[in-house]
Amino acid sequence: MPEPALPDVTPAGDSPEAAPTLEPFRQSRQLTLGVELELQLVNTHDYDLAPYSDEMLRLMARQSLPGSVVPEMTSSMIEVSTGVCDSAAHVLGELTQLRDALVRCADKLNIAVVGGGTHPFQQWHRQRIYDRPRFRELSDLYGYLSKQFTVFGQHVHVGCPDADGALLMLHRMSRYIPHFIALSASSPYVQGQDTQFDSARLNSVSAFPMSGRAPFTLSWEAFTGFFCRTTRTGVVKSMKDFYWDIRPKPEYGTIEIRVFDTPLTVERAAALAGLVQSLGAWFLDEQPFTPAEDDYMVYTYNRFQACRFGLEAVYVDPVTGRHMPLRDHILATLQQLAPHARRLGAGPAIELLAQDVERGTNDARWLRQCQSRERLLAETVRQAAARFTGRR
Repeated sequence: MPEPALPDVTPAGDSPEAAPTLEPFRQSRQLTLGVELELQLVNTHDYDLAPYSDEMLRLMARQSLPGSVVPEMTSSMIEVSTGVCDSAAHVLGELTQLRDALVRCADKLNIAVVGGGTHPFQQWHRQRIYDRPRFRELSDLYGYLSKQFTVFGQHVHVGCPDADGALLMLHRMSRYIPHFIALSASSPYVQGQDTQFDSARLNSVSAFPMSGRAPFTLSWEAFTGFFCRTTRTGVVKSMKDFYWDIRPKPEYGTIEIRVFDTPLTVERAAALAGLVQSLGAWFLDEQPFTPAEDDYMVYTYNRFQACRFGLEAVYVDPVTGRHMPLRDHILATLQQLAPHARRLGAGPAIELLAQDVERGTNDARWLRQCQSRERLLAETVRQAAARFTGRR
């Protein structure tokens, strides 16, 4: 789903009355989906990032496509978004149309489009900030961090009919952040080095203030109070300034999960959306647990484990404190979700993910295996670009 423009709000002096206000939470259809993918543009000479977003945007604007295509922070990035989708299959259909159009346009420019959470060997200081007011503002504020933010994520929106229900959904989903990270991890390489992380992308996100977890509150009234206190300080101006792992999006009537690395294929991106929708259905149908502030005592540890070790991570149950292989917990969760997934048409998505977990495979593993075989990161990027096209 495309981001709205940054509100033009300028507080007058220190007057609390001038602080931005939180817009009302719009009602949306329960469990609808929207997916955003941030993608890499690379040249076909050495497969380094290439600043072709303007050219791609001009060509893509001539296509009749679902969703939207917009620039991102630096000019070697592009973001595609679906419209409002009812199912994982619907998401896949729209992403496939967007993917195919991107590939056609890239072929005309003699460049390629690639998934993955980081480009394996790009140098951040060579990147150009895209010429848009919000991006210039962020560059002025964050300095070199803005160029280091040339990383690539998948965001999944899930529809919620009311604001309090959205916060309940958000905090329930938070228990599954390690699962989302391990299943989507595709960023083992940074600036030519194997980081030994499956998802190094999230280390860049964590450098920003207002990142991490959302504050624990289960009522929109209390959340609005938090927002007003925060904006009164001038630290943030809108919800877009919160870089939380999951955040509410009142203008869409959704919550937005932001920890996924961009997968190497649109099929995996749609499967991850199906997982989110199936979890949401389980929460709504069975009310399996009520989240609590104490859930977050192990949140940072579980998140780190998933980023560092992927499917080989240790998961600490937030209620019992029991330690177990994250892979086992993911498989148990997928089995529990299976009937809900079948009802939603997400059965194939859950099965795809379960097969990969049983094999211990994610996109980070694929990239490492490719690099081990080829011994050249440029060739690894070339093969990842070929994989993204769906032609192999």
